[in-house]
Amino acid sequence: MGSTRAPDHALVQLRRARDHADRHFAEPLDLEQLASVAALSKFHFHRLFTATYGRTPAEHLAERRIERAQDLLRATNLTVTEVCFAVGYSSLGSFSSRFTRIVGETPSAYQRRYGRDAPRIPGCHLFMSGVIERNCASREKPPAGSPS
Repeated sequence: MGSTRAPDHALVQLRRARDHADRHFAEPLDLEQLASVAALSKFHFHRLFTATYGRTPAEHLAERRIERAQDLLRATNLTVTEVCFAVGYSSLGSFSSRFTRIVGETPSAYQRRYGRDAPRIPGCHLFMSGVIERNCASREKPPAGSPS
């Protein structure tokens, strides 16, 4: 597979999409959206991004989300589930398996090990100040007996 780095004129477009993913990591992002930000077709964007950065756009986004999750698990009193939703995952299972693959231990084990001695920021302060959005509220099931 003889892929090469993107031509110089495309680097600005790739950086724009990478920066967009870094800023909006907690939002649902897909290949088509990122390619649109770069003003490239999704297949050309994927090929150039992977050749230039050594990882696919999806891998890059997952790494950003997991890095942010590590910060939240170390420095806040949020639960693993709240962190999962706050960094853009909609499935605790997907978050946990990706976290474990990248970090080498489960989110709970990571939080127990690195979060116990750190001063903790109450999660409610982060949600109220808008530092992180309360994405979990829209994903919670309605109480039993309430209309859906």
